[in-house]
Amino acid sequence: MHKKQQKILQQIFDDPVRADMKWSDIENLLVSFWAEVSEGRGLRVRIFLNGVRALFHRPHPEKECDKGALEAMIRFLQEAGVEHHAEF
Repeated sequence: MHKKQQKILQQIFDDPVRADMKWSDIENLLVSFWAEVSEGRGLRVRIFLNGVRALFHRPHPEKECDKGALEAMIRFLQEAGVEHHAEF
């Protein structure tokens, strides 16, 4: 994992939950974990990682996801076995 990806992963797991995480950074991180990311209808994005499936909505018109979406992403990553200090 590159340093930038490690930094993004650490930011995702920051406490308190951040409100300034760019969705594109999160999506690129997921791809680096070999997650399957596919387009759904509208702004929906389907993600499959380590046997865990999730459906997210891309933020629009902002580029940053809100705290609720980031909390859902944290739960998804934890269910998929990803930890904030993970290395892939």
